[in-house]
Amino acid sequence: MSASPRLLLVDDDTDLLRLLSLRLKSSGYSIATAESAEAALTRLEIERFSLVISDVRLPDRDGLALFEQIRLRHPALPVILLTAHGTIPDAVEATSRGVAGYLTKPFDSAALLDRVTRALSCAAPSGGAGAADTGWRDGIISCSAAMQSVLDETRLVAASDASVLIQGESGTGKELLARALHRASARTDAPFVAINCGAIPEALLESELFGHERGAFSGAVSRHTGLFRAAHGGTLFLDEIGDMPLSLQVKLLRVLQERAVRPVGATRAEPIDVRIVSATHCDLDELLARGQFREDLYYRINVVTLKLPSLAERREDIPLLADHFLRGLASKYGRSVRGFAPEALEALAVANWAGNVRQLQNVVEQACALTTTPLIPRALVERALSVRSMDVLCYAEAKQRFERTYLVQLLKLTAGNVSDAARIAGRNRTEFYRLLQRYRLSPGQFRADPPTVAERRHA
Repeated sequence: MSASPRLLLVDDDTDLLRLLSLRLKSSGYSIATAESAEAALTRLEIERFSLVISDVRLPDRDGLALFEQIRLRHPALPVILLTAHGTIPDAVEATSRGVAGYLTKPFDSAALLDRVTRALSCAAPSGGAGAADTGWRDGIISCSAAMQSVLDETRLVAASDASVLIQGESGTGKELLARALHRASARTDAPFVAINCGAIPEALLESELFGHERGAFSGAVSRHTGLFRAAHGGTLFLDEIGDMPLSLQVKLLRVLQERAVRPVGATRAEPIDVRIVSATHCDLDELLARGQFREDLYYRINVVTLKLPSLAERREDIPLLADHFLRGLASKYGRSVRGFAPEALEALAVANWAGNVRQLQNVVEQACALTTTPLIPRALVERALSVRSMDVLCYAEAKQRFERTYLVQLLKLTAGNVSDAARIAGRNRTEFYRLLQRYRLSPGQFRADPPTVAERRHA
């Protein structure tokens, strides 16, 4: 049985929050609350929600400003605004900016529930044949809100045929996400074909992509289909497209415009039906400015952008990923390794991870290969990392502008356990609490089932 949709209610009126919570809980929804825009944004960093319902007038900013922040961080998350001072121009402005619904107080339960139902149905993608279950995201291990937001966007865009550009650092899993997008789409039963544009010499890349006829050039002893035609009806994944030579970018653009490909040495083009998903770790805007990437091709491949977070931005996933890799490796090599010693897991959790998930997998594999005990010790993890633990992230050394992000990451990592968070940060509990108060962060927000506003006030 699937979990009920989780809604976030935002209002500084605690009585209204209590009333809305009761109404929506009685209709089967799971509810969390926040009394300010800042508190709402913090909750959104911690967990996944299906819908946000916010008052327009909040103590720290208005509801439309909150909506803009949510849209930047979680583009697929619908927002309904409530106001006691609504006007028709206000509603027109809100809906024109992408707000999923706008209700003027007082409103009855039927109107609220109808608006919630419509917002949730619009946000839930219909997808293709593979979108009905979670099988489409096989291999993506995560419990983080940042990663879940990307997956929500992936499900949405999978229902269309738009070209997608996946951005992310090396090792974040761009091909894994591209495969998930393909499985969630209507093309799921057709081929998924991948090529790394930076790994093939320029002289061979054109033939690999477009194919060639027999005798087209020296060494072409037989006809070659090419990846575009091999992916017909399905998805072609162009990894590291930022490394593609300019001369080939022109030919790729022509194929995308004409929806037809002409193999090297052929006299006519053949029609193709292929969805293009591209990926890069480069800054394509910088390449555009330097004249190393065509602007017209950029807009062809970048209809929708999906940005994968780095491993450092989803540290709560590190224990899950490490355990997943370890179980697979232990089975593969026939090793009786049960897990990591607590100190080893802590070393993994605070390491730098410049190589992201790929580096984590390599570290786990090396530690698994060398361990002689059922629990991998910290010394083997540090040896595999080849660097000492990331003390640079201890609070005393962190720059002022990263303070809040650092505290949020620590509390996410420790599930709101202040003693553990303070110990990792190298601060005493009293001082650590003062830091949390400065940024209006409550440890309870990071625990599995934080109390509601009403529960806190009546405790």
